[in-house]
Amino acid sequence: MAGAKNHDYHILPPSIWPLFGSMSSLVMAFGAIMWMHPDALPAGGGWVFLLGMAGLLFTFYSWWANVITEAHAGDHTPVVQLHLRYGMILFIASEVMFFVGWFWAFFDFSLFPSPLAPIEGLFPSKGVEVMNAFELPLLNTLILLCSGTTITWSHHALIHGDRDGMIKGLWCTIILGAVFSCVQAYEYMHAPFDFGGNPYSSAFYMATGFHGFHVLVGTIFLTVNLVRAYKGHFTPRQHFGFEAAAWYWHFVDVVWLFLFVAIYVWGGWGAPIHGG
Repeated sequence: MAGAKNHDYHILPPSIWPLFGSMSSLVMAFGAIMWMHPDALPAGGGWVFLLGMAGLLFTFYSWWANVITEAHAGDHTPVVQLHLRYGMILFIASEVMFFVGWFWAFFDFSLFPSPLAPIEGLFPSKGVEVMNAFELPLLNTLILLCSGTTITWSHHALIHGDRDGMIKGLWCTIILGAVFSCVQAYEYMHAPFDFGGNPYSSAFYMATGFHGFHVLVGTIFLTVNLVRAYKGHFTPRQHFGFEAAAWYWHFVDVVWLFLFVAIYVWGGWGAPIHGG
């Protein structure tokens, strides 16, 4: 019969969201540029930026809602689920390259410090006090390690049909993620150095702040999965949304371990410790 489906792939119908999301990103970029250059460009950049961001968030919600609808309609065959996993793996790989850039900058600054002021061949720069790696940073490391354990517990509970265990594990992971963000915010408020002014502080805030943003996104990702878990969306055989969130959270955990060792422990080795 003409038009009959004789394959396991899902052919998507026409969608407005790729175009709408692209235009929203463009508006957000223009708004950000206007916001950062108020003297040279028209005023109101902040509002343009927020308008573009609102459009982008609406695109996320609508597009992912369509994906969930397709899953419930039976369109996510084993082949489609496999390709969704490939897509998530490639996305995480692209995020890894972001962090490679921050690590590259940090190691370049630290291994080859400029002889010019204010660095004067020292890293951290002269007069910069660092945070004690074995206080709040170590606490946050333990929090994230525990959260990796709870998300694994939740995942295994889902695979074995234990809905109650899955929900409890998700709750624990979300709470630990929120606590991590609060501790990091407290750490930033009491940091002995500002955002700019020297390469150490710039590299420190960009690397740890970018990771903090990923923790926030991961916490939202898990919260959405918690809502879906209460609605009974996941089954032991079909739960890609949950699996993608778990992979993302483990990625966040692993990156933090590298940040803790490289930036907090090794990066501040031999420098004066704030309050020490």
